[in-house]
Amino acid sequence: MNPSFQQAKARGRNQSIGVYECEVKLKFRLIEENLTSCDREDLLQTLVDAYAYGSDEYLESVDSNVEVQVLGETEASPKMRRQLMRLRNSARTR
Repeated sequence: MNPSFQQAKARGRNQSIGVYECEVKLKFRLIEENLTSCDREDLLQTLVDAYAYGSDEYLESVDSNVEVQVLGETEASPKMRRQLMRLRNSARTR
């Protein structure tokens, strides 16, 4: 587990809401009918569904890597910063 992920996990325990940049790299082999004819969104949905289902005779996981980094709030888009403020305000009122 990388240090950034551990920091993010520790913050989650403290009920702290933050902005995180997540990168997931998956490499797997899949037996499927002509994936090259799908549009990008359909292809992505098919691949995610297949990977989420798990390894079987049609899917073989080769490699996976997950990286999580804590970002400063100013690095988030204005839309995400507004949502972050809403979440923090709702957490205070509970």
